[in-house]
Amino acid sequence: MTHTRPYGTGLLSAVPATATAPATGTGAGTEELLRRGTELVDPLLREVVDRLHPSLATVCRYHLGWDSGDSQGAVRQVAAKRVRAGLALLSVRSVGAAERFAAVAGTAVELVHQLSLLHDDIMDGDMQRRGRPAAWVRFGTGSAVLAGDALVVQAVATVLRAQVPGAHAATEELLVTVEQMVEGQAEDLALERRSLREVSESRYVRMARGKTGALFGCAAALGAVLSDAPPAVVRALRSAGCDLGVAFQILDDVLGLWGDSALTGKPVGADLARGKKTLPLVLAAMSGTADGRWIATLLDAAPPGSGPPAPAQVSEVMRLLEATGSRERAEEAAARHVASAVATLDGAALPQAARQQWRSLIDDLSSRTR
Repeated sequence: MTHTRPYGTGLLSAVPATATAPATGTGAGTEELLRRGTELVDPLLREVVDRLHPSLATVCRYHLGWDSGDSQGAVRQVAAKRVRAGLALLSVRSVGAAERFAAVAGTAVELVHQLSLLHDDIMDGDMQRRGRPAAWVRFGTGSAVLAGDALVVQAVATVLRAQVPGAHAATEELLVTVEQMVEGQAEDLALERRSLREVSESRYVRMARGKTGALFGCAAALGAVLSDAPPAVVRALRSAGCDLGVAFQILDDVLGLWGDSALTGKPVGADLARGKKTLPLVLAAMSGTADGRWIATLLDAAPPGSGPPAPAQVSEVMRLLEATGSRERAEEAAARHVASAVATLDGAALPQAARQQWRSLIDDLSSRTR
């Protein structure tokens, strides 16, 4: 079965017409933002990795795509598009602060993000990342765990030792974020052990706010915190970033089922095999339809970790998902979080240029294909 409908279509249709006007040439603004964010973060990120124990630095360089592996070009292409570094830069631009705050904030957030990827691959048993063996497969579980531990310590140190007015408050911001991420990941693992019928949309959203939303919120706020921006503006940036992160997670769920595996690097059915309670599945089970009940019966019958589902079962689940309209309903849920983020930003009295860049970034993330 093929699924050719454009991914992420219409997610901004839920945004009120009076919301922030889109930037001229949507896409160009995001490209500049991500490129500049990466330029600011990469030198500091390399300095951090170079300070690690040589064995851990080797793991991190491989994980980040900086080594000379066969897939280096492709890995760098994906790694270079650091959304969270772009958010950190946009956080600084939203309060008119200097780019040096974005370099510190973006580096700290990227370190935490890479920690989460290293550890998530182990917890989920994912053998590949970005088209080649995951770090734990290449170097062993112990080395990958230690590398992640080293990165989170360096993330905190990067913020705490910054010679800026808001360093202490930013350290607290980062620590709270990591706590929320741990809670979200723990909830994600807990949901894997529950039957699909037991999971509600609200519980899914609570999990996603911790697992993904927390770091997006931190990225959107940390530069402003470092520059000692007004608390009300920080709260708005954090809230908008968190909503954007939840939408990002929902769209990631949709990509896992309907995306092009050649682009995502994630085989169709991977989440099904792990027992992940992704939103399309949750919404299908909650639909009250015979098709939704049959999806729950099929998936609950196979214990998590029992191995990949047979192609025929994947095909059947996909057919049933189409019948329940769960893809459309998941995209509508993502659109509600996007609209909430836009409304929050519109109420924050940000500079017009920053408002336009926010809208451009949100528009592009809502249409992501990988």
